[in-house]
Amino acid sequence: MTSKQAEAVKRHWVAARLAMTRPDAEHPDDESWGDLTAEPRGVDYIEAEASGLPAMWLVPKRCVQDRVLLCLHGGGFGGGSIYTHRKMFGHLAKATGVRALILDYRLAPSHTHPAQVDDVADAYQWLLDQGIESAHIAFTGDSSGGGLAITAQLRARERGLPLPAAAMPFSPWTDMEATGESYESNEERDPFFYAETVRMLAATFLGEDGDPRDPLASPLYADLSGLGPIYIQVGGDETLLDDARMLAEHAEKVGVVVVLDVFPGMQHTFQMAAGRAPEADDAIRRMAGWIDPRLGL
Repeated sequence: MTSKQAEAVKRHWVAARLAMTRPDAEHPDDESWGDLTAEPRGVDYIEAEASGLPAMWLVPKRCVQDRVLLCLHGGGFGGGSIYTHRKMFGHLAKATGVRALILDYRLAPSHTHPAQVDDVADAYQWLLDQGIESAHIAFTGDSSGGGLAITAQLRARERGLPLPAAAMPFSPWTDMEATGESYESNEERDPFFYAETVRMLAATFLGEDGDPRDPLASPLYADLSGLGPIYIQVGGDETLLDDARMLAEHAEKVGVVVVLDVFPGMQHTFQMAAGRAPEADDAIRRMAGWIDPRLGL
């Protein structure tokens, strides 16, 4: 049974849908998204620049300094920020015991694909230039950031960079065409991510001449061979459930080690309720437990 605290995530998406369909409805802004998350104690926030882009270090007390989570926020490539997601990724950094870096990559529609992929690859190069070993870095992100946790590795590989130790996408958006069967099977349970909504977001992200099957936009069409292990979390009630399933299947076909963790009854990016909902706290603990040995902790 879904906890009362986790229901707040569903109410957020209900309000977001109403804002799209009813001009008189109150529009939830980015800050209200961040309000879903409780403040993690014992985490310092230090604003910085990574490859010329705004970023924020999340530094838990007594954490390991030479391991880093590169954190990529969601928001459909057109919203979200280091501020909306700092607390959620702060919980993950604290549970893992390492530093985390959140990046404010450029957003659509002002900046269309592949600007976002390039920004994350640039930030990864910046981390390497700071002396952090690739084997001590993991990519993680939610929704559009979950897709970037995969596609940015492909851009890094194109540039000849060593790949990170692992990736932890959750509720990843991997299919710009919204073809998964879960768009129908979960339509009545997911209050926001209808197929037409996702395709609209994809068109804004890709731009006028963008290809929804570009491997750097939809990793389902990419060669994922050689990538490090991937741990995927997804809500059982979200329409993007098959985005996660298809990513797992596509990666496994080329020998990538994948763990797919489906949380029954949960909504898209339910981890935003970290510090409040037991389901979100459980998800954070699972991520930390999975990534620690892969970072040599």
